Amino acid sequence: MTDFSLDHIADITAFVDIQASPPDDKPTALFLFGTNQAPPVEIAAERHHAGLAPMIIVTGGVNRHNGIIEGRTFQRLLLERGVPEDVIRCEDHSANTWQNVELALPFLLEAIKSGLTVTAVSKWFHRRSIHILKTVFPDIGPFHAIGWEPIYDDQAVTRSSWPHVPGGKRRVLREWDEVSRRIEEGSLAGLQHDNGSWR
Repeated sequence: MTDFSLDHIADITAFVDIQASPPDDKPTALFLFGTNQAPPVEIAAERHHAGLAPMIIVTGGVNRHNGIIEGRTFQRLLLERGVPEDVIRCEDHSANTWQNVELALPFLLEAIKSGLTVTAVSKWFHRRSIHILKTVFPDIGPFHAIGWEPIYDDQAVTRSSWPHVPGGKRRVLREWDEVSRRIEEGSLAGLQHDNGSWR
């Protein structure tokens, strides 16, 4: 990668990284942003079986790449992994990240009213997702985020590999540029990583 210094790459990586893990002993409501990749299901099932996810909100309508209904696919895969149906809340009509949150607001309100903190589960570099969560649901309070590593161009896009994976580089730079710009113009709520939470 010749167009950015190593320091600049490190700054970009730190900015887009959503990770703010919930404490190991703290049950939270998981909010799974829609995708056609499976890691969010594995994260959610594992946390549920460890007693850390009493509510799992899955989101996503028709995926434009392969035609699956993301929310329904998440729901089916969670059920196959032994997560009870009454734990899962399913939003299955959204077409983008904003709608993931907007159409799942009743479930987010249910989580907060039941005393649960929210934990977003999204691609590790999808900084836009957590700002949209705060923008659409300003009463969310402090919340957590778990980032997972997606695969593009048959390669895992990690915190170290993204500058060398074309699909990863394009997406990471887009997040960095778009989120920075939209916070400045006021169309996304600002957030700070503070004491293990986003707030």
